[in-house]
Amino acid sequence: MGSLILCRKKKAEQPYEITRIHRKIYTIEELCYYLCNNLYLIDYTIMNEKICEWLYLELDMKDLAKELLELMQRHGTIEQFVLKILGYAKIYTKQEMEHIQNVLDRLKNQKEIERRKYKADNLLESGECEAAILVYLSILQEKRDETMERFYGKVYGCLGAAYGREFLYKESAAMYEQAYKICGDETMLRAYLYACSRYMTEEDYQDLILTNEMYLSAAEEIENKENETEREQKSSGDRTLLEKWKRQYRRYQ
Repeated sequence: MGSLILCRKKKAEQPYEITRIHRKIYTIEELCYYLCNNLYLIDYTIMNEKICEWLYLELDMKDLAKELLELMQRHGTIEQFVLKILGYAKIYTKQEMEHIQNVLDRLKNQKEIERRKYKADNLLESGECEAAILVYLSILQEKRDETMERFYGKVYGCLGAAYGREFLYKESAAMYEQAYKICGDETMLRAYLYACSRYMTEEDYQDLILTNEMYLSAAEEIENKENETEREQKSSGDRTLLEKWKRQYRRYQ
């Protein structure tokens, strides 16, 4: 879905406005682009007679408009509504459509706050750390749903990862600590200690891990893993150097 999309069909004289984000759309391609890049935002507001009327009058897509209206009359789902628009436009490949459907299936039973985390997770995965941090923070700053405590623990963990990628290790450690307190997940503990080791002095770090037996055990695991990684890198480097020497030797035979 990252390829160039050419607008080949009619352009509307009067745009359709996505009221939720105040965006004006003039073509079916723009509508599809919006839908595919905001799957986590899609809700009942996108499924309405106004968009059907716009497609019918402005883009002359009478068949699509009628099919969408019939779907609404049969109490079809929002996911079906979106997929019908995307399928009609024929912009995306079969594999891309399958991916979109899988994402919609995953999102349809989620609460809005879970959808927002999904958005932040995707931003983090694509390297947009600052944008992801803002979304995670917005989730944590709102009134909490007491039935979703573990969910908030995961948000803290993701926020710790985002800060870590920005080399903000002190902030990262604080988030991982909160995540560990809520979830009790040892991976969060190891991440917390690793972040601490990156910004603390050696003396302060040693004082920290000696305060708790679990901290000491997790710190030993981190050190063993780092040593193993170093050995693997050295071994790989040695093999590369050996191959270089072999090629040089053969050149002079």
